[in-house]
Amino acid sequence: MRLLALTSLTMIAFAANSVLNRLGVGGGLIDPVGFALVRLLAGAATLAALWAVRSGHARTPVSARPLRRALGAASLLVYLFGFSLAYGVLDAGAGALILFGWVQITMFAGAVMAREPVPARRWAGAALAFAGLLVLLAPGGGTPLGWHAAAMALAGIGWGVYSLAGRGERDALAATAANFIVAAPVGLALALVLPGAASWSPFGVVLAVASGALASGLGYALWYALLPQLGAARAAVAQLSVPLIAAAGGAALIGEALSWQFGAAAALVLGGVALAVLPGSRR
Repeated sequence: MRLLALTSLTMIAFAANSVLNRLGVGGGLIDPVGFALVRLLAGAATLAALWAVRSGHARTPVSARPLRRALGAASLLVYLFGFSLAYGVLDAGAGALILFGWVQITMFAGAVMAREPVPARRWAGAALAFAGLLVLLAPGGGTPLGWHAAAMALAGIGWGVYSLAGRGERDALAATAANFIVAAPVGLALALVLPGAASWSPFGVVLAVASGALASGLGYALWYALLPQLGAARAAVAQLSVPLIAAAGGAALIGEALSWQFGAAAALVLGGVALAVLPGSRR
């Protein structure tokens, strides 16, 4: 029961990133670049503090793996900035579904490029997930086809690459803290050159800090603590709830409508991912 409760709390934290971004950026309380920057800095500070408490000293956890750290930081920045830019228009649930679909497609493509054995069920699952994204973005579905959807797709690719790059890490918390710390100065430099609003509202900053420190920093730390108990299959299936929780949060807190097209797309995307990740024959 405790494992179920903590897993549910973690999925709510992940979904909260979509709702918090949508409230802040979509509500005009803070510009997308500013939200992404504050989220990055708050996440870096939180993860560094958690790592220092766990390890017993204040030395930063940046390892001597410059290429892996550079790839991790770069893909993290693509995810963070693409995520916030997309939520200027996209609903919370639709954005989370696009993100989730592209993460899975990217990781599938990575497996194919690495020439890993890919069972037929995983091919079928990837095809179903892609079909769901097409349904979601079809004309008349209420989801914009413009650059906001493209930004979220790019964010999904970024997070997929980030996940692929981190598969060989022995200490996930230290690696994540290191990636956030390395990305922080680059994100600050990007924020200085990218266009943004003239001012941020205090509540917009609070939302971004909550996204970075709580939903991202503490959420990631809790997730990594739970992963050994869950196992890969149960962890993957648990994440299927994130777009649905985000959609429910968007409907309850922002008044976003849930269309039949979103329901159909969610069934295809999440069903396809479940087909791909659940244990079964590899033939």
